[in-house]
Amino acid sequence: MNMPRNAPTGFSIGQLARSSGVGVETIRYYEREGLLPAPRRTLSNYRQYGQDAADRLGFILHAKELGFTLEEIRRLLHLSTNARTDAGTFHELALEKVRWIDERIASLQQMRKLLSDAVEACPGHGADKSECPILALFREGTHAKAERSMK
Repeated sequence: MNMPRNAPTGFSIGQLARSSGVGVETIRYYEREGLLPAPRRTLSNYRQYGQDAADRLGFILHAKELGFTLEEIRRLLHLSTNARTDAGTFHELALEKVRWIDERIASLQQMRKLLSDAVEACPGHGADKSECPILALFREGTHAKAERSMK
């Protein structure tokens, strides 16, 4: 994110929102959560953000895209400004996130298989709903279905 040429003192909240692709309320939320520092105020009490806030917001948004929670992002931001933190710390945190993503993918693949199997077995239009394996899956839960398929 670069400072607009026509804004010599910084970004307004609207400019920051537009340049980052998030809403004004998101920026306010990040301020309330302490992820973004409180901005300077103009004489007319408008928020005025510097390039550092734009960069920090970019950091937050990119970390969110990579699946980090706001609490994890808070920690990453703190670590990124700590002079004693080395790259190994970020390596470990990223590795933990990769493991979590792998677990999530495996879980999603299992959910997809259960639902796909039920869809494939469903007789469809005209059949009585008592014959519908999709409805049975909802009633029984995925655990009962998974246990039955393992036998």
